Amino acid sequence: MKEKVPNQENEDVQDNSNDEVHEKGFLSKAALFFLEIIKIVILAGITIGLVRYFLFKPFYVKGQSMEPAFYEKDYLIIDEITYRFREPERGEVIVINSPVNSDHYLKRIIGLPGERIKIEDNKVVVYNDENPRGMVLQEIYLEEETPGSISMTLGDKQYFVLGDNRDASYDSRRFGAIERGEVIGRVWFRGWPFSRISTFDVPQYNLTSDNNDI
Repeated sequence: MKEKVPNQENEDVQDNSNDEVHEKGFLSKAALFFLEIIKIVILAGITIGLVRYFLFKPFYVKGQSMEPAFYEKDYLIIDEITYRFREPERGEVIVINSPVNSDHYLKRIIGLPGERIKIEDNKVVVYNDENPRGMVLQEIYLEEETPGSISMTLGDKQYFVLGDNRDASYDSRRFGAIERGEVIGRVWFRGWPFSRISTFDVPQYNLTSDNNDI
């Protein structure tokens, strides 16, 4: 009986086929891995985009109108979602669309809808239901008085805004009241410089019902 000699050629073909199968499997897994990476990158980009344009937005301070609270090149995060659930409050620092050009302004809310605001003798006087005869607004964050002479009654959806650096601020004393729709959001967080990282609380004012009239 003759002994069968293994077909070396067939074995070589079989071995090559196994290598090709392993290689295809590896390439398939690699393709799926990179596909998942691409999906994650796309979803992360969409999420960041939604957060940036509908919830929070970065803002760089330009100019000196809000010193000493905010300085040139401070990096701020603007909260755009809070005002969808409540109205802006007095003392909050907000970013607004300029009523006169395409710029954005950083200002502090001083007068609320329906109030009358008068500036005289370097003081801000607020007239409202609790203070029908007027009350001088005490602003602990200021380093100077408020120059100017103006008297303005705000509409139902209007706000009176001022910069903290009253001598160097272009604000409602010049361009008048702002409409509710011009408010982009409130300043929530300062991320730069690192030495001044902070969040921001609403100042406490003296406009309560138990105050005396001026």
